[in-house]
Amino acid sequence: MKEKLLVRKPLFNPRGDTDIRKRRMIGGNTTNLNDYNNLKYSWASAWYRQAMNNFWIPEEINLAQDAKDYLKLQEAEKKAYDKILSFLVFLDSIQTANLPCVGEYITANEVNLCLNIQTFQECVHSQSYSYMLDTICSPEERMDILYQWKTDEHLLKRNTFIGDCYNAFQKKKDAGTLLEVMMANYILEGIYFYSGFMFFYNLSRNGKMPGSAQEIRYINRDENTHLWLFRNIILELKKECPELFDAAMEARLRELLEEGVRQEIAWGHYVIGDEISGLNKKMITEYIQYLGNLRWTSLGYGVLYPGYEKEPESMKWVSQYANANMVKTDFFEARSTAYAKSTALTDDL
Repeated sequence: MKEKLLVRKPLFNPRGDTDIRKRRMIGGNTTNLNDYNNLKYSWASAWYRQAMNNFWIPEEINLAQDAKDYLKLQEAEKKAYDKILSFLVFLDSIQTANLPCVGEYITANEVNLCLNIQTFQECVHSQSYSYMLDTICSPEERMDILYQWKTDEHLLKRNTFIGDCYNAFQKKKDAGTLLEVMMANYILEGIYFYSGFMFFYNLSRNGKMPGSAQEIRYINRDENTHLWLFRNIILELKKECPELFDAAMEARLRELLEEGVRQEIAWGHYVIGDEISGLNKKMITEYIQYLGNLRWTSLGYGVLYPGYEKEPESMKWVSQYANANMVKTDFFEARSTAYAKSTALTDDL
C-alpha cells in the first residue's frame, strides 16, 4: 500500500458509502456529506468545537506599547524578533497552501472539517504577523523582514526541509509520501515553532513587547490543537493501515523528527544564542530535546533523548507564559482602538 498511488476523492459521489463502519482516513469511498451526528472518529467532534471556541481576531490585541518597545530593543533582540517573525509568517503561509492538498486525500468528512478550520486559523496567524509588522516598523522594514526567509541561508535551510516534504507529495501521490507530509506537519506544529514562541515569552517576562507575546499565546494555543489533530490522524492510520508502518517507514518518521529537532536547536542557537537575557543555548537544547521526546512518545514510540523525559526546570516558565487564560490582560481588555469589530461590508450587489 505504501507505494500504491492514492486517488483524489471525487467531489460529487452519489455512490459513496453511507455506512460509517466503512469510513476510512484515506482510501475510503466518501460522499463528502458533512453529517455532524454520524461520526466514526468521535474525537474530531470535540476538536471541531474546541477550535470554534478558540476564535480570535489579531487586531483586538493592542500593540501600542510594542511599537515603543521595538525601538528600544537591544540589537540581538531586534535581530531575533525580525528573523523569527519572518520564519513564522512564511511557515503559516505554506501551511495555508498545503492543508487543502492533504484534505483532497482524506476520506473522513469529520476530519476534513477540522483541516478546513486549521487552514482558516493559519490564515489568521499570518494576519497576526502582518498586523505586528504593520504596527512596529516602516513599510521598507516590513518588506525586508517578510523576505528574510529567502535571503538568510539559515532560514532558507529550515524552510527547505519542510517545503521539500510538502513538494514531494505534489509529485508522488502515494500513502507513504502522504504519511511523511503528515509527519512534517506534526514536526512543524510541535517542534519548529518553539524557539520562536519561547523568545516572545521571554521578552514579555522581561517587560518588553507584551502585545506580541499575547498574539503568540493565541497562536500557540491554536498550534497545540493542530498538533493534537495530526497526532490523532497518524494514530488512526496506524490502526487502519498497519502495513504502512513497517520498519523502514518508522525509521523514516524517526529520521524526520530527529532532523526537525536538530534544525530547531541549530536555529535557536543562531537566532537567540547566548546574547539575550533569560535564554541561552543550553536551555534551548534541553527544551527542544524534551519536546522531541514528547512528540515521539505521543505516537507510541520510545524515548529519543535519554535524560530529557521531563520538562527542564529552567524552562517551566514557557508553559506558564503560553497559557492564554492566565494572562491578566486578555484581548478583550487590550482591544486596539484602530479596529472596529462591527465593520460590515457594503451591500452593493
